[in-house]
Amino acid sequence: MALDAATLSLTGRELDARLKDARIDKIFEPTRDEVVLNLRTRTENFRLFLSARSGSARACITQETFENPAVPPSFCMLLRKHFTGGRLLCVRGIPDERILFFDFQCTNEMGDTVINTIAAELMGRYSNLVLIQKENKANPAQEGKIIDALKRVDFEDSEVRQLLPGLLYQLPPKPVKASFLDTSAVGVVAAVTQKELPVAQALIKVTGGVGPVVCREAAYRAFGPDEKIGTELNEEEKMALVKTIEQIQTLYRQGGSPCAVLVDGRPVEFSFLPLTQYGTQAEHKTYASYSALLEGYYAEKDKAERLRQKSRELAKTVHNLYERAVRKAAARREEQAQSEASDQLRIYGELLSANLWAIQKGARQVTVTNYYDGTDVTIPLDVRLSPSANAQKYFKDYKKKQTAARMLKDLIAQSDAEIAYLETVRYEVEAAQGEAALGEIRLELKNQGYLKYYKLRDKKQKPADFLRYRSGDGFEILVGRNNTQNDRLTLKTARGRDWWFHVKNAPGSHVVVLSEGKEVPDRTKTEAAMLAVVHSSQSAGAKVAVDYTQVRNVWKANGAKPGMVLYDTYETTYITVEEQALPAAVK
Repeated sequence: MALDAATLSLTGRELDARLKDARIDKIFEPTRDEVVLNLRTRTENFRLFLSARSGSARACITQETFENPAVPPSFCMLLRKHFTGGRLLCVRGIPDERILFFDFQCTNEMGDTVINTIAAELMGRYSNLVLIQKENKANPAQEGKIIDALKRVDFEDSEVRQLLPGLLYQLPPKPVKASFLDTSAVGVVAAVTQKELPVAQALIKVTGGVGPVVCREAAYRAFGPDEKIGTELNEEEKMALVKTIEQIQTLYRQGGSPCAVLVDGRPVEFSFLPLTQYGTQAEHKTYASYSALLEGYYAEKDKAERLRQKSRELAKTVHNLYERAVRKAAARREEQAQSEASDQLRIYGELLSANLWAIQKGARQVTVTNYYDGTDVTIPLDVRLSPSANAQKYFKDYKKKQTAARMLKDLIAQSDAEIAYLETVRYEVEAAQGEAALGEIRLELKNQGYLKYYKLRDKKQKPADFLRYRSGDGFEILVGRNNTQNDRLTLKTARGRDWWFHVKNAPGSHVVVLSEGKEVPDRTKTEAAMLAVVHSSQSAGAKVAVDYTQVRNVWKANGAKPGMVLYDTYETTYITVEEQALPAAVK
């Protein structure tokens, strides 16, 4: 669900109480829709997280850590220019509006004290972060002038309200609705009884400030699971609805209780009041704060989306490289098929040489008897050449096709190897767990000549370590994160008597069991095979074929792409992954 005005207002009160007088220490922009402000007080440090992403817009204190881009985006640099060192004066909201204002006392480049404000407009797909500046002597009725907006809105986007640098900031137009929380309960019920709709839908139509889940909760608390129509309510039912709305209003004024509803361990709804409408079919969880509620509800979803955003461009590049390699291989196979049919050219040359006496100069074609099978064959001729030159031309074309056929055999093998390599890179991008992993993949592609214009920004960055696991028998199991690591693990780290595992004929990580000179039990081999499946493109399959052998039987061909190895004297096992049987990760 989207964050409604009531929950956002209570979140704003909480942030104001905890962050007031805190100063901005650092500012980051992990993705194009998110901003993190590091704030410090005399006793504590906080991370204020502001998200304008349409599916998870929110403002809260976060405990999450973020990977920031090597080069700060322009909006982040603008924030740093105007807000770094600013002291938070207050966090305020507008009744029934999904907007929070964060007012900071800052010093501009001229040394004057100004009030800079971040307006967090958290309105679904229209979510935005707007930077506003207001001089101390400015009109208190006006918010001030716009410095800039995370998502600029010009006249083409909206004729009603523009968000452009230099314009006065204006609140978005507000629909004419009664406030669910500030209007008397009797007045709300009177409006509901004018609608020939179920009570929950009628509440959504006639009131504002709360989300649909609160309207459904009010109807459920008043009437249970029975659906009542607004125009058909009797006096007793009206009084029950009035009482319920008054209870919700009282709970809101008291600060509410941040709650979420979980189904199969995953949050599906949240609000400032306990949601009884789900009964005992779902788990109900109460949080210590609204920041904890919002982070618990959105964090996992955002983490996946954040990674998708960062990997999208690289994934598109690798996809294009893969498609180009497939097209190149298809073209070479087609050319090979034509080259293999080159015997016809030789026969034409021989027949022309045997029938030079019968060919008139300047003829476009000649029909002769094919002495191989006794049939008549018509041979096209080049009118610019003599009969003898035409025969020599067919012999020359025949030799070209024969040479091409020999070369194409090697070129097709190279194309197939390139396709197999790019398939592994596609898997790596999909499985990457952060910006560091994506950076390693970019560097690998640059070293292979695919990303010619990619610049390594952080030359001091150390390569990431292997994934490490401990088997049930106590053996250490290492898993490569990408092709470069796979090469390092198999060819440099592992020793001859260690055991090597990889899914058969599919992209995946190299998995090595460090034997330390001991005999490796079957249980450890099974666990390592399961890890090979988990860290592969076949992770969702059943009875997946996994090849395994000792490392001494694995080698790399000259000129082979990263992660591409050859092996013999191996065995194959068929694995269905069992979560409870997987070995424990070593941190």
